[in-house]
Amino acid sequence: MNLDFGFTDLSGTFSVMDVALALTLSFLAGLVVAWTYRTTHRNISYSQSYVHTLVILGMLISLIMLIVGSNIARAFALVGALSVVRFRNAIKETRDVGFIFLVMGIGMACGTRFYSLAIIATVVICAVILLMNRFNWFALNVQRQVVKVQVPTDGEDYGHLIDDVLIHHTDEYELISTETVRGGALLESAYTARLKKGVKPGELIERLRMINAGQKATVLTGYDQTDL
Repeated sequence: MNLDFGFTDLSGTFSVMDVALALTLSFLAGLVVAWTYRTTHRNISYSQSYVHTLVILGMLISLIMLIVGSNIARAFALVGALSVVRFRNAIKETRDVGFIFLVMGIGMACGTRFYSLAIIATVVICAVILLMNRFNWFALNVQRQVVKVQVPTDGEDYGHLIDDVLIHHTDEYELISTETVRGGALLESAYTARLKKGVKPGELIERLRMINAGQKATVLTGYDQTDL
């Protein structure tokens, strides 16, 4: 039995023009998606490296699709190779996941040479994102706060005192968690609340500190729009 140790070049399955066009188009589409993400980003967790990753990821997916082509064996080999990759950075916003899938889809379209589909999808989906951002679709205008207050664990019932303050300063509130801090010396309770019109967060903090023996009191405003 003769073994063939010769070098086989498989690049003939696609031309240099195919590679250049797929990578260039995925790069340009990635720039459009990255610009859309930066323009519509509202929270404080903006990361330049994440935006760079969006552009790079689209090009990488295009490259992978060119390599795989219609070869099932190569597809399974790449799945096995990529399965060992572990990402340790948590995604802070659900919309960030959507942008990742968007650039992946565009990269797949470019890599499989569906160039028109890639262009149309980029334009239409980015336009929808910009439209939703411009007109603030599905926004909930009722702003709520997170109120955290610490009290000593000296046996005195501070719960009803806190309730009296919250009833006076908020339209509604709800206890969401209670835990001990500082080795059990303090009890910290967290509430969601909606302040009454005209009530300042500082006023609520000052009133809470009058009844919690001078311990820490915090009001987090707009927690649904801010990374905690």
